[in-house]
Amino acid sequence: MHDWRNRTTAVLSPAARYMPSSPALDRRTVLLSVTAMIAAGFATRLHADDLSAEMILNDPDTPVGGNPQGDLTIVSFFDYNCPFCKHSVEPLNAVLASDGNIRHVYKDWPILAQSSVYGARVALAARYQDRYQDAYSALMRIDGSGISEDRMRQELERAGFDTKRLEADATRHHAQIATLLKRNNAQAEGLGLRGTPAFLIGQFLVASALDEAGFRQVVKDARKAS
Repeated sequence: MHDWRNRTTAVLSPAARYMPSSPALDRRTVLLSVTAMIAAGFATRLHADDLSAEMILNDPDTPVGGNPQGDLTIVSFFDYNCPFCKHSVEPLNAVLASDGNIRHVYKDWPILAQSSVYGARVALAARYQDRYQDAYSALMRIDGSGISEDRMRQELERAGFDTKRLEADATRHHAQIATLLKRNNAQAEGLGLRGTPAFLIGQFLVASALDEAGFRQVVKDARKAS
C-alpha cells in the first residue's frame, strides 16, 4: 500500500475486528466491519450528506462497472501512480467477470502525484464519451509510479482516445470533476484510509492489495455476513 501521510486511524472496538475465514488472505491484511465502525462512533465524521454511506456506495457522479444490479458492491479507492492498485486490477477483474453479480464502484483518489490528478481528471472526462472504463484500463496498464502526463497521454492515444478532445472535456466539466474528486477525498478521509489501494467489499474495509484468491474469500465472507 502507498501510505501518503502519517495519521492516527480510529480506535475500533473489539467487535469491529474481523478475522478472515481462510488463510488465502495475507495475515497482515486488516478487514474492518463498516457497520461496526459506525456502532463504535467512528462514523461521527460522516455527518454531511456527501459523506454518507449512501453517497459512498451510490454517488450518481461516480463511475460504476461490473453488474450495476449486483447483489454485492465493491468500492475501490485508487491512484494511477499506485503500483499496488495496478497489481489488483487483473485479480479483481477476474472475480467480477466470473462472479457476474458484483457491482464495482470506482473512486478516483489522486493523492500520490500531480500527474495522478491529471489522470483522474481525464479518466472522469472520458465518462462524457461513455468510455470511463477504457481510460481507467489504459492508465492502469502503465507500469510503475511517478508517471508523467505525457506518458499517460501516449497510453490513452494508444487506447484510441483523442487526448485534445479528452482534455477539452476535462476543462469543460472542470467544476463537476473537481467536486467529485473532493468528495472522494473526503469520503476516504472519513473512512480513515491511509493510502491506496483500499476496497469496501460489502460491509468490510480492506486496506491492502489482494490477489484473486483474496478477493474471492472476502466476497464470500461479505455475502455470508450480509
